Amino acid sequence: MIPASAEGALDAAEEAVDLLLDSGRAPGDVLVITTGEQHPWAAHELSFGEAPYWAQHDAGDDVFYADAAVAGRAGVRPVVVVAVNGGADTVAAALPLARARAGALLICCGDPQQINAVLGAGV
Repeated sequence: MIPASAEGALDAAEEAVDLLLDSGRAPGDVLVITTGEQHPWAAHELSFGEAPYWAQHDAGDDVFYADAAVAGRAGVRPVVVVAVNGGADTVAAALPLARARAGALLICCGDPQQINAVLGAGV
C-alpha cells in the first residue's frame, strides 16, 4: 500500500514501477492498472490501434499499462501495481481483478481507506 491522493496515485505508481525495475524486476513482470484516467503510455499506444497495443501485452517484454475497463483482458503477471486515480465506480471491480492478476505482489497506490474498504482492512 502506497498512500496517495487520487491526483498523486499515478505518480506513486510510477515511482513503485521505477523501484521495482531498479531492484531487478524484469519489465515484463509488471502490469499497471489505472482506475481513472489512462496512463499516458496506454493512451499513446492505443492511438496506434488495439491490435498493436495488445500485441505488446502478449509479448510480455515490457511494463504494460491498462485501464481498469480493459484490464480483465490482461493476463497474470508477477507484479500488479494499481493507481487508484479516480473512477470511484470502477475501483470496486478493479481492485479484486488486480489481486487476481497479481502472481506474487500487488501494490495499491491511492487512498488507504478506499482500498481497504474494497480489499479488506489491513491490506
